[in-house]
Amino acid sequence: MQKLLVEDYRGGILECEHWGHICGVSDNEEVKYSVGDENFLAFLRSSAKPVQAIPLVKRGINQKYNFSEKEMTVLVASHRAQSFHVQAVESIMEKVQIEEEQLICLPTYPLSNDAKEELIRQNMPKRRIYHNCSGKHLNIITLCKELGYNINNYWDINNEVQQEILEHISIISGFPKNEIKIGVDGCGVPVFAMPLKYLANTFFKLACPDMIEDKDIRQAVITITNLMNKHYEMVSGTNLICALLNKDENIVAKGGSKGVYCFGLKKERLGFAIKVMDGSEESWPFIVAKILEDINYDNKETIERLYKVFPKDVKNDNKKIVGESKTVFSLNH
Repeated sequence: MQKLLVEDYRGGILECEHWGHICGVSDNEEVKYSVGDENFLAFLRSSAKPVQAIPLVKRGINQKYNFSEKEMTVLVASHRAQSFHVQAVESIMEKVQIEEEQLICLPTYPLSNDAKEELIRQNMPKRRIYHNCSGKHLNIITLCKELGYNINNYWDINNEVQQEILEHISIISGFPKNEIKIGVDGCGVPVFAMPLKYLANTFFKLACPDMIEDKDIRQAVITITNLMNKHYEMVSGTNLICALLNKDENIVAKGGSKGVYCFGLKKERLGFAIKVMDGSEESWPFIVAKILEDINYDNKETIERLYKVFPKDVKNDNKKIVGESKTVFSLNH
């Protein structure tokens, strides 16, 4: 059963509640922390992106096309189409000779308000590459092109590349391939659902790749996660939760749509998965900070960074404090 995670107050009056589930796993896929239902069936959504890039990286295809570190990182990103994201995406397309029209995500404006407003001021049109998932699509198209598979249906679960991605989702999560549920993500490619504890296990493995038996997959994971730490702003955008967490070299973190957030801790050997049932994202920083506090995480700077960018104070349009957000859960062993 879902549990109450965060309460929002305005003028001392309860205004909103955010319910959901949290699971933390450790070595041997053991559930160490649980709030709500650790077996809640949840889609990975964009939290899967670091795993979806493994087949390309383990083959060294990024080296063949001379991808820069930032270009490699944008392959796993939910980017906001800031200038440095767009530059990386356009460079990948040029190197691999991919046409923008080959991406099935439709033209849009950037999720970054500043980037969007600048384009509108310049009377510039929407583009497919501004979609926050365009890096993932280029990852899949590049792999299809390199392996000689059909690019025209790269988004279909029956495409050979999608089947290989599904296999890697199973390997990293530890959940049987034939039991993974398949849906369609917002951007049009397959999305994968499994019990929440296996989402947590996925990020445990990403943070602790020594638990991965296959040496090529293990090395690909090390490469990907190191880049997420080194180029943390490529993973999402400036002052967003993924950037704030991945800036800490001990953390591997990636969010997904509809309230899903996952992160792994290297030194502590823990993986966490969060599902906020109302699908909101604004409570993520408070939930993650509370988890880190509850486990006595020793890098207080990371927790402080979250609260600095995402203060618990609720402010109105005039920047006046009118309420607060409160975390109301405790991790259960």
